[in-house]
Amino acid sequence: MGIHIIKMPDIGEGIAEVELVAWHVQVGDMVAEDQILADVMTDKATVEIPSAVAGKVIALGGVVGQVMAVGSEVIRIEVEGAGNFKSEVPLAPVNNAQAATNSVASAVAPEPAKAVAATAASAPASASPPLPSQPGQPAPHATPARGQQLPAALVRAPGDKPIASPAVRRQAWDLGVELQFVPGTGTAGRITQEDLQSYVARAAQAQPAGTADQRFAPRLDEQTVPVIGLRRKIAQKMQDAKRRIPHFTYVEEVDMTELEALRATLNAKHGKERGRLTVLPFLVRAVVLAARERPVVNARFDDDAGVVTRHGAVHLGIATQTEGGLMVPVIRHAETLDMWACAAEVVRLSEAARSGRATRDELSGSTITITSLGALGGIVSTPVINHPEVAIVGINRMVERPMMRNGAVVARQMMNLSSSFDHRVVDGMHAAEFIQLIRGYLECPATLFVE
Repeated sequence: MGIHIIKMPDIGEGIAEVELVAWHVQVGDMVAEDQILADVMTDKATVEIPSAVAGKVIALGGVVGQVMAVGSEVIRIEVEGAGNFKSEVPLAPVNNAQAATNSVASAVAPEPAKAVAATAASAPASASPPLPSQPGQPAPHATPARGQQLPAALVRAPGDKPIASPAVRRQAWDLGVELQFVPGTGTAGRITQEDLQSYVARAAQAQPAGTADQRFAPRLDEQTVPVIGLRRKIAQKMQDAKRRIPHFTYVEEVDMTELEALRATLNAKHGKERGRLTVLPFLVRAVVLAARERPVVNARFDDDAGVVTRHGAVHLGIATQTEGGLMVPVIRHAETLDMWACAAEVVRLSEAARSGRATRDELSGSTITITSLGALGGIVSTPVINHPEVAIVGINRMVERPMMRNGAVVARQMMNLSSSFDHRVVDGMHAAEFIQLIRGYLECPATLFVE
């Protein structure tokens, strides 16, 4: 028997390291040739690592969330024959995915865990003083562990103010506890966090069975969630965009009544054969036409080189919510697509992004982005620009509102556009002109089809 080592492949485009985001095998598993072993993530795309051989997994080369260099060891597989590895240097195995997750969680937040462990080890196990007795109910008593001595609790006279730190007072406020009734074991009767937690625990035990309303029960649980994979990439990109780009947001309302009537007519006539149209293809067309007149917004800014590149082609990013987080698949050459072709491309790219099948080329190279929260769009938003672009168009929720038209109050379908711009490249006047052009196309949708 021999050992075959699979190393991190060169994914291309100058990528030197990737993040390990998922294991599909564990130590001891039997794998077949071409079976997927792990998923790794580059700047945007997720890449699958297949097995080149069949055999038994004897060691994993990293944990989920670890950044690995191209050429580093991914996995060791025991195979029949000599294999490709001769050294006796062992690779520390990772037993299962849970161990990997725990390791990452410890790496992400080691200090709180150590602090809790240190507190638990060093703090003496002590029982707190009893709660004040309630009418018709004996006061509960706590018994100290053998060999331990309880600190004396200060009994406050009526009207005496309890002594506690601001953090303890805030926690008591959140829990709905009157500190006046909490015995303190600290210096001069100071109430510690342990005193407060013991009081709350004993109060819960003293509650008669069946009378506690769990809707208002205090919760002290916490959950540590490591920021890895797509969430890490999103965090890094958003931080980079906000750090580099001086954003400003321009909001305008748009009367969508005429466009909605046209959309309903087109769907009724052609929906079965060509597919149903949403608002998005109309907005895409409006952005394409408006960008021709204001090309400053359809650009990418290389701020390191100090160069703005204005593009004739509109490669339109569509912000898409996936199970793992926000991704931006790109409609290539949106200027060449009619309404139905655009709608079909939006559906295809969205499904590819949500299923994890979107390629790197489909997730990069956009020149301007559209983002929408659909029915959850709210009234106003301040979208973050997709660096290195210089503009993003945000769609808010469409609502029916009373509006004045020709001296009469009428019901109209209104929608806000909340769009952000890079103020280093786009002046406020140019941003306003761009959005007003989009507004004009949407409020008179016939102009979307006439050039």
